[in-house]
Amino acid sequence: MKDTAKKSFSLRGFAILTATITGLGLPITGLANHLHQMDPLVSFSRHAWMAAHWILGILFTISVVSHAVLNRRPLLNYVRGRAAGSKSGREVVGAIP
Repeated sequence: MKDTAKKSFSLRGFAILTATITGLGLPITGLANHLHQMDPLVSFSRHAWMAAHWILGILFTISVVSHAVLNRRPLLNYVRGRAAGSKSGREVVGAIP
């Protein structure tokens, strides 16, 4: 039998995929900006890397905020559960420098 069910578009998956890709691109464009910082401002190379860094930063911010909004219920349930238990989880201990 063939499965003819149509797969729906996952907005949650798209948000986290966009955040991951743009988050990986930000350090690369930031490093390129650093390497081209002494170039004249009107040079194409410097302007292109600056524009790419700005665009990736904006897309990253939008995708992270939309991911948090789309996953607000699980996030709030997790926070409420941790507040009631008062024990710190592995995630919190791992995040402390």
